[in-house]
Amino acid sequence: MSKTRKALSLIILAVALLALPVLAQEGGGEPGKAQTSLFQVSLIVGAVIITLSVIAGAFCQAKAITAGCEGISRNPSSAPHIRFLLIFGLVLIETLVIYALLITIIILMVQWGNYVIKA
Repeated sequence: MSKTRKALSLIILAVALLALPVLAQEGGGEPGKAQTSLFQVSLIVGAVIITLSVIAGAFCQAKAITAGCEGISRNPSSAPHIRFLLIFGLVLIETLVIYALLITIIILMVQWGNYVIKA
């Protein structure tokens, strides 16, 4: 099994174990029907959005820095051009993560009221 597959399996197992207490809670309402407030769902969605975007952003930034360093080490005379493109790419990657943060903040700050999702 490759390292990536092992790490992914470990992450999925950790998320599943952390979600067990949430899944074990009973809804307050009719017996047999679970009720989840829209605010709780928005918390979970916001956490998933920001987590995935930070993971993807960190991975992409690491790959970009690695490629930039390799390019500069192979051709030191083109270092200023590679450095400019590297910094520009890192800015764009970080901008995407900041957009995900803003979307998460918008999701969490909406006044959901007393809406209930019935399963």
